[in-house]
Amino acid sequence: MKIGRQFNTLTLKEYLFFIDNHKKYTDFNTLGLYRSITENKKLTMEDKIAVREYAHQTFKKSFDFLQIKDPQTYVDVLTLGQELTRIETKKIWEDIRRYQQKTITEKRFGHRNFGIYSKHSCGYDTCSKNGLMIRQGSYISDGEIYFESDRNRYAAWDKSDRRRQERKKAQQMIRKMLESE
Repeated sequence: MKIGRQFNTLTLKEYLFFIDNHKKYTDFNTLGLYRSITENKKLTMEDKIAVREYAHQTFKKSFDFLQIKDPQTYVDVLTLGQELTRIETKKIWEDIRRYQQKTITEKRFGHRNFGIYSKHSCGYDTCSKNGLMIRQGSYISDGEIYFESDRNRYAAWDKSDRRRQERKKAQQMIRKMLESE
């Protein structure tokens, strides 16, 4: 069976019904469920919090993976109905970064291309590449997951180029000195 409706058009009772019977529906999407909680105009803030808590009972593991897949949605759903200071927001993002690094290390992913990090999103509405699936490390991948412990893969190339230029300049200076004598 299919739900046949967008999640952000559901009422509180319909949310609870679809969460209880999620296995029956082939088009049930947990990311869409959590994203719709913040987008739904029909629900009050108390209803949104109730749906979030009810969904956590069944989909807590999927919700935790949102920290890697779509961290902005994770933060939006986590902080429903709360007014956060900049310090609290910064701490949440640091915790997300730590969780991302821990999970990627534990699972030994060979890449960091998933969720929002696998699509081009430069922020310009007129960009022809918006939503385009990208390859990690390509010239248009601006939203790559990056950790402080990562090595800069271009540092060795930059260093060798710099040293080559220095050798060239030294040889040119020696030639000029020999020619002027």
